Amino acid sequence: MAKRLFLNNIRSAHNVGAMFRTADGAGVERVYLGGYTPNPIDRFNRVQPEIMKTSLGACETVGWEHVKRGDEVAALQKLQADGCTVVAVEQTPESISMYDYTVPKEVVYVLGNEIDGVEAAILEIADVVIEIPMEGAKESLNVATTAGIVLFTR
Repeated sequence: MAKRLFLNNIRSAHNVGAMFRTADGAGVERVYLGGYTPNPIDRFNRVQPEIMKTSLGACETVGWEHVKRGDEVAALQKLQADGCTVVAVEQTPESISMYDYTVPKEVVYVLGNEIDGVEAAILEIADVVIEIPMEGAKESLNVATTAGIVLFTR
């Protein structure tokens, strides 16, 4: 199974670092950093210490690339054309439980901004939208925790 992770406008460098570490452990082959998601190396070629520290260097073992703001949909459509299933992880009226979904061989999980979630334009082109059923008082989990749950689901 080829797994990829697409981060859509994640705000926190610490969350990005944690997701790189999780991606490494889950065997993710590539992380796409969409929009204003912090990159391990910024546009001035400086290492971002928060990401490096939190990832324990996993951003050096997992392939990654930046996708400019506004190019996210096109990048995901290219992955679809290459045979990858785009799975948005978000709570919507159409989302299904992650437990009712069979993970395909080629998958890219899209995780969205900590407050606003996955952008509507991405939800529109996603092949499926899944959610983690919540049982407590809170409506959602931290985005890095969510990544850990979905990336280790088979």
